[in-house]
Amino acid sequence: MLSSRPARAFALALVAAVLGALLPAAAASAAARTVQGGRLDWGIKSSFQSYVTGPIAKGNFSLLGGAATVGGSQFRFHSASGSYDPDSGALTAGFQGKVRFTGHRKADGSHELDLTIGRPTVRISGGSGTLFADVSSRSRATGKVTGGAQIPLASLAVGGINMKGGSSPVALRDIPATLTAQGATAFAGYYTAGTPLDPVSLSADVAAGAKTPGSGPSTDPGRKPEDPKDKAGEKKAGEKAKAEDGRRAPGTFTDAAVDWGVRRTFREYVTGPISKGRWELTAGAQDGGALFRFPQGRGTYDSGGQTLDASFAGSVRFSGAHLDLTLSKVGVKVADGKGTLVADVAGKDARTDRPTSSAGVPLVTFEAKSLTAKDGLAVLTEAPATLTEQGARAFGSMYRAGTEMDPVSLAVTVDDRAKLPALPDLGSDTGTPAAGADQPKKAAATPRTANTAAATSSSDTGLYVAVGAGVLVVGGAAFLLLRRRGARGAESTEGAG
Repeated sequence: MLSSRPARAFALALVAAVLGALLPAAAASAAARTVQGGRLDWGIKSSFQSYVTGPIAKGNFSLLGGAATVGGSQFRFHSASGSYDPDSGALTAGFQGKVRFTGHRKADGSHELDLTIGRPTVRISGGSGTLFADVSSRSRATGKVTGGAQIPLASLAVGGINMKGGSSPVALRDIPATLTAQGATAFAGYYTAGTPLDPVSLSADVAAGAKTPGSGPSTDPGRKPEDPKDKAGEKKAGEKAKAEDGRRAPGTFTDAAVDWGVRRTFREYVTGPISKGRWELTAGAQDGGALFRFPQGRGTYDSGGQTLDASFAGSVRFSGAHLDLTLSKVGVKVADGKGTLVADVAGKDARTDRPTSSAGVPLVTFEAKSLTAKDGLAVLTEAPATLTEQGARAFGSMYRAGTEMDPVSLAVTVDDRAKLPALPDLGSDTGTPAAGADQPKKAAATPRTANTAAATSSSDTGLYVAVGAGVLVVGGAAFLLLRRRGARGAESTEGAG
């Protein structure tokens, strides 16, 4: 028996050494991870939308902070950030963007109905889920505007969904949502606590480290992935601008961007059942979901006189049934507190179907009373824009002059260390777009796989399998070694006795 003790000690030491080497890696893989990039699709409450835009309230909704529309009646919030723990399944994902509902317009121009919901955050832990949001609403009783940040607006029915795992993206579809008591108060009393709201769908990229904002692939209908050649050209142009930066003339700049979505309803028309079309971005233009970014701005800026003359790279082409419109060589001029966005316009005459083109067409005008540089950036955020006479003709008279178009955002770097604002990050394509009005909604939440909201990712599977197999193999070898040594010791004892 004495001869078997060193063998046991050796085997145990071997197992301990293997476990010591492998388990830290397994524990590290299960640590909480960063959520960076993704979107949340939610109609809030479809019947409320219909009421706001219907014949009684005679109102509308507006999108702020890069929020977009998707499907028939859903709003898309972007740029998820937060954390995900694959061990416990706990998820916190906050999204950007706001939706403002207004209706029942009064004589003074204000609205009896004025509700803004923004920055939705989903928190799931221990089989329960809650959607929080920033809410501002006008009381129907007093007319006072009240609200708060990250109010628990809706309860999410996530019971029965296994959130453990670790794959990316974490994708949940059509999670039933119910108005909370705090949500009912924040909703200005339009609905009582317990009222069913529209289901929530979300997708959130999960990674050990943060990824670059705005680098997620485009997944909205009508989009075409950016050409790698365009990205290469954009990078080359940026490097050239930096090289020339040291010898630029006073008052000039070599990096700026203008963001403009043209018009929400126009985008919906392009990709809708009538036109059945799409848009295509070239020459470095970027897609932010609810807006297009025209980058590589070059020109002059006078902070004291509040003037700007800039030209940008990129083009966007809208095509579909009886539709072919390309906007390129976008430029912005600002003077006397007013801005104008111009572009070269190419397309086809709706009556003759002949190609047409015009250079430097002033498409929209916008307020630009404050374009003062701060922290190295001169920024104009979501300035309301109005269609010009020339712009109306450029759009084939689809809209009248004076029509409200999507707002214009502008950013100009006046300091080499300043960085342009990031584009909305929609994250990875899950292959399962959120259901809109044109898709049947499911009665219960449906995770990405049959019985789990997030199965272990391929890389993690390899790690866990390696750990399990390693322990089994080494442990089995040690067990066999012990057994053989023990048998030999027993044989020796029996022979001696």
